[in-house]
Amino acid sequence: MYQVTSQGYLDEQFCQIEDLQDEASPNFTEEVVSLFFKDSARLMTNIEQAMEKNPRDFNRWDAHMQQLKGSCYSIGASRMKNECTSFRNNCGDENAEGCMRSFQKVKREHGVLRQKLESYIQLLRQAGPAETATRPGCA
Repeated sequence: MYQVTSQGYLDEQFCQIEDLQDEASPNFTEEVVSLFFKDSARLMTNIEQAMEKNPRDFNRWDAHMQQLKGSCYSIGASRMKNECTSFRNNCGDENAEGCMRSFQKVKREHGVLRQKLESYIQLLRQAGPAETATRPGCA
């Protein structure tokens, strides 16, 4: 996990999510991660569909991206969140080309984060509850 947080993929919010996991809810982190990816995939589909429509509705694009950015905040997906901000700035400038580039970066960051978190969840499953009590990268 240290690598994921030190590379800026996740921030302190993710550590706080992990801190909520205990014996009563041993799969809490995994459940939150799963919900994030389910929700974010749906939101990215909404954004893609909105971007395919004419005329361009930058307010709609921005509203959809604001929802995705909120999901990123909730899990601590900082690099994705930063790309969402870039997209929203491009919406404010009515820069369709910039929005397209930013959205590609959002999707790329989403894919990398999914890969890293799936690997991390696998490690958590293998380690078991006793070994997950101390996580590198989360103070």
